[in-house]
Amino acid sequence: MQRILTRGEIETLDRTSIVRLMLPKPNAFSIRAQRLRDLAPDNPIQDYLLLIAQLADAQQQVFEQEWSLPALNETQLAQAQAHGMPPFSASSTPRNDVWREMFRAILAQLLQQVTLPEPVRANVAQLTNDIRNNPELIELQADALLNQELEEIDTARAPFIMAALQVYWSQLAAGLNSKQIPAHTPFGVCPCCGSQPVSSTVMLGGPKEQIRYATCSLCSSQWHIVRVTCTHCEDTKKVAYHSLEEGSVGIKAESCGHCQHYRKIFYLDKEQFAEAFADDLASLTLDILMGEAQFYRANNNPYFWQAAEQ
Repeated sequence: MQRILTRGEIETLDRTSIVRLMLPKPNAFSIRAQRLRDLAPDNPIQDYLLLIAQLADAQQQVFEQEWSLPALNETQLAQAQAHGMPPFSASSTPRNDVWREMFRAILAQLLQQVTLPEPVRANVAQLTNDIRNNPELIELQADALLNQELEEIDTARAPFIMAALQVYWSQLAAGLNSKQIPAHTPFGVCPCCGSQPVSSTVMLGGPKEQIRYATCSLCSSQWHIVRVTCTHCEDTKKVAYHSLEEGSVGIKAESCGHCQHYRKIFYLDKEQFAEAFADDLASLTLDILMGEAQFYRANNNPYFWQAAEQ
């Protein structure tokens, strides 16, 4: 039986031996889609999981296409290195119009699905029309999503707009190499795009055994964060773990008594096929438990947005 390292032992590991950053996998969206389908049976939100699986399939197909994306110039790279900031900051990097073409392509893929529910089909059709005739509205919604301006977000449209932004930024991040990422960037946000993590995962096997990685909610890059540390405020003294009595032992909520926030954490040694977005979405019952305990989600899952007052 393998001995589990304590937090102190993990902290004393040679930091040069730990992979700090993993850029987006080329098949990340297809892995997500399959995991959503695997989790759907008997889940309280089965139909929604299957819908998002279709959306993730569409994302994968668009991600695999060739797009003309803006490249980092030497000035941007130098500024990122000098200030220790993500090179493709979602809050400050101007978006190329190609992201709307990606969005249109994702929606076109969805409209081909015969099983798409009629209310969703109407929403997708209206979004398609707005891309063509009212792009300013789409851009305003994208700004609100990237800046977490919850009062301005249309929750019915948000998952679809966010899906296109994910593909766009995933392609930007996939074009980077580790040398272009500053060695030290602000805690708790993606070193590539500066977005918040959707959840974190304790890895299984090889040099990443028992090492925890946060997964970016926008570009799907993963970066190392020491375990038993709040991914929101970096506190280490008031971290606790919560799980459902009849739920998987590999799925927990990591809460912080200092900032009163939480994120899900997945343990691949107990839940081998857990996926950062899919398993977070499929475990909404745990979110209800955390809300009853007066803890707050650090940020929404990109595929499921709650109104600001909730």
